[in-house]
Amino acid sequence: MVQTYSVSMETELKSLEEKVFLLLRLYQDTRIENNKLRKELLDTHARNEKLNEKIHIAAGRLETLLLNMPENE
Repeated sequence: MVQTYSVSMETELKSLEEKVFLLLRLYQDTRIENNKLRKELLDTHARNEKLNEKIHIAAGRLETLLLNMPENE
């Protein structure tokens, strides 16, 4: 009976070890993906700020053009 218990315990420990390694791998994969997504988010924010600046410049130029247009009365 002691041997059966020992084999059973060994099987459970092996299963638990495999689950822990799987959990660690999934954790590492998730960290890598999160880092990638953080970088993409920062890049997107930077692009968004540049586009907003271009829109602001274009709006200013358009306003200047409209102010300098002769009025047709």
